[in-house]
Amino acid sequence: MITLISSVAVFLLVVMLHEFGHFTVAKLSGIKVNEFSIGMGPKLIQKQKGDTFYSFRALPIGGYVAMEGEEENSHDPRAFNNVSILKRMAVVLAGAFMNFVLGFLAFTIIFSIVGYGSNEIENVIKNSPAEISGLKSGDKIVEINQIKTKDIYKINSLIRDKKDENLNLKVDREGEILSFNLKPKYSEENKMYLIGITSKLKHSFFKSIEIGAKRTLDMSIIILKSLKVILDGSFKIEYLSGPVGVVQMIGSESSKGFLNFLQILALISVNLGVFNLLPIPALDGGKFFFLLIEAIRGKPIDEKIEQKLSLIGMSLLFSLMIYVTIFNDIGRLFNK
Repeated sequence: MITLISSVAVFLLVVMLHEFGHFTVAKLSGIKVNEFSIGMGPKLIQKQKGDTFYSFRALPIGGYVAMEGEEENSHDPRAFNNVSILKRMAVVLAGAFMNFVLGFLAFTIIFSIVGYGSNEIENVIKNSPAEISGLKSGDKIVEINQIKTKDIYKINSLIRDKKDENLNLKVDREGEILSFNLKPKYSEENKMYLIGITSKLKHSFFKSIEIGAKRTLDMSIIILKSLKVILDGSFKIEYLSGPVGVVQMIGSESSKGFLNFLQILALISVNLGVFNLLPIPALDGGKFFFLLIEAIRGKPIDEKIEQKLSLIGMSLLFSLMIYVTIFNDIGRLFNK
């Protein structure tokens, strides 16, 4: 039951916020929206306000925005195909933007609740580089190699970048600035270089906003970097999960509590935002790419060619999803 409820909630939030982004910018751009639907499948409720039908459909797994002139040319001056390229670009990008907003909000709520790791040391691990160098509980690490550090995330980032190089730490100890030299040690357990400290948690709403934004950006960069494996030849189809695998993951994380639910919500939302911006026909990134070509050429790509490319892109994506679902997701279930 937890898996079902949490999965429906995640899919609805992620997809509906995405579609709401398209809808809002379309309305602001003066584009005629024929229908805004919550859910898919048979209609349960539908009301009209102005030119737009607002629908609630039977399957709570997404939704869509139907704009006049989006799929085929229309003579209506308010049709998608008749507004400026900049307005069309804004509408296309708005969906992914809302996914990043949702991820940012989820991360911000998490850090507002649990707090953030400050630059003040809570504990020093025994026999660690930090203890050997003389660091103590209560010390505030204000600089590493002349770079200011205000939280544990910056500290860890600098340690990760320098790896096993010698570090010079400037530490505020009861108002006195002290200097310490140490060399990080690689942890097999954590698979990263550490100096052997835990940081004191602090709470700040504005700091939570800052860290939430940074975590959203970092997550996006990590996802983009992970796509490099496709280009360098090390990609394996086994790495992928389909809808069944995603639902399992959502259920597993959500059963651990609300914060884990927010974390998986943020992860999936940011993933969808990044993936949708890829220049693949049928995705928002593909549509944006076609608009970019139109802006450069001064005229749109032939409608039939665009439709064929979109159909090919959609077919490949659906084929990949079906393959991954059958051979990865279901295969993992039987192998358990």
